[in-house]
Amino acid sequence: MPVLASARYGKDNVRVYKVHRDDKTGVQSVTEMTVCCMLEGQIETSYTKADNSVVVATDSIKNTIYIKAKEHPVNPPELYASHLGQHFLDSYPHITSAHIKVVVHRWTRMTIDGAPHPHSFFRDGQETRNVDAVVARGQGIDLKSSIVGLQVLKSTGSAFHGFVRDEFTTLAETWDRILSTDVDCTWSWKRFPTVAAVHEGVERFDKAWESARNITMKTFATDESASVQNTMYKMSEQILEAVPEVERVGYSLPNKHYFEIDLSWHKGLKNTGKDAEVYAPQSGPNGLIKCEVARS
Repeated sequence: MPVLASARYGKDNVRVYKVHRDDKTGVQSVTEMTVCCMLEGQIETSYTKADNSVVVATDSIKNTIYIKAKEHPVNPPELYASHLGQHFLDSYPHITSAHIKVVVHRWTRMTIDGAPHPHSFFRDGQETRNVDAVVARGQGIDLKSSIVGLQVLKSTGSAFHGFVRDEFTTLAETWDRILSTDVDCTWSWKRFPTVAAVHEGVERFDKAWESARNITMKTFATDESASVQNTMYKMSEQILEAVPEVERVGYSLPNKHYFEIDLSWHKGLKNTGKDAEVYAPQSGPNGLIKCEVARS
């Protein structure tokens, strides 16, 4: 006999833009987000018995996302996600957990004639600041913060040698290579008992994001990398040291390859080894390296 093993539903891809206007200075700040909200609870009869009386319509969920963005700050996104998730538990006794994902898109203030412009912005990359929140009845709030899609490259300072060689190996060892990746970095916070606990010391979230981003870029740039694996571990342990309230740090780094092009067929043109200047960027396949580093 079939049994409903799990069920979750909600509204995805809700695009939200909020402007904050400082009437004293005339300076405006903007935040653009994409929000997903999924609900779990005593909803099985909507699947098994066509009983819609337990369903909070996804259109209502969409409207709630907008209303909570009006009623509460959307920065930091960790706080907004906590308020949003807690609303569904407070409002609907049969809902046991709310899963909130917030993706914050980049808008960077323009500098015009050497001064920051009060209300004009530009998008300086596809990197996003993400938050995943789970607000569960009787269990508190679990938050994961992340940097997604931070594109980085360095033209030297990376090596890869000493790896396993057998009958399947064609890759040459190298002591100097291009290293490029799209950084996905996630840090998991110790559980918060309430929204009030999230709000207390709320500045921790922006500080952690800044620390994680700065550590990632500085270590990437300055580390004489023996491998992606070793470099990402160094990043992780520094973030754990910088943010005591974080329990675990994870990285997912695709190794985006740039291959030398042998041009010797054209008049003996040298373009390999120490003479390499022109490379062919590869779209795939690529290496994919992941790790999670936790406190012992």
